[in-house]
Amino acid sequence: MDISKYTKLARKALKLRYCGAVIVAAGSASRMGGIDKVMAPLKGEPMIVHTVRAFQECDAIKEIVIVTRADLIRPIASLCREYDKVKAVVVGGNSRQESVSLGLNSLSEQVELAAIQDGARPLVSWQLIDRVVRAANSYAAAVPVIPVKDTIKVAPMGVVDSTPDRSTLRAVQTPQVFDFDLLRGALKKAAEEGAEVTDDCSAVELLGVKVKTVEGDERNLKVTTPFDLKVAEMLMEENR
Repeated sequence: MDISKYTKLARKALKLRYCGAVIVAAGSASRMGGIDKVMAPLKGEPMIVHTVRAFQECDAIKEIVIVTRADLIRPIASLCREYDKVKAVVVGGNSRQESVSLGLNSLSEQVELAAIQDGARPLVSWQLIDRVVRAANSYAAAVPVIPVKDTIKVAPMGVVDSTPDRSTLRAVQTPQVFDFDLLRGALKKAAEEGAEVTDDCSAVELLGVKVKTVEGDERNLKVTTPFDLKVAEMLMEENR
């Protein structure tokens, strides 16, 4: 008997749990050359609007909380007034970890799955969001990844130490989706231990939890420099 076949069928049959999204847009944009990337114009609209719209259009997402800087609370709340899934726009913390935790605290008690998204990924699609949410619904933790194209070198102190096998490497994107209690517990433990994690997946990994990888999207780039913004504009024009 092929047990794996029935396991897959059982996962597909699982009822989709209530998922809330935390969109993190509280960074200082230090590499943007003075441009506020959250509000940077992208095809006639601030970049954050494109990100929020994808989550608004995804049926798997039931509510949204946006975490940002204090000076952007009112502008972003005004921009997102037409999106009924946006339940709150809150002030972030001193680190990404802290900002995510503040966002999680602002989600409703109904939330069972939490999707964490970089506000600076304006080309995320509702299809990708849906794909990752459904994987997390089955596995408790899921992240979108894409293959690494370049050869990677480990080079501490400016000298090449080793070359990892590229076929095993993946670049991680967002949204990263987790069981709500699992993620909150992972972030709390990381904070208590003083562990600096670069993404939410890393915090969950510290608990020994295996995270399911899902096919990502090369177009789902993160805007961190003015060059990235130009690339995003080109891709958006191509989509149109």
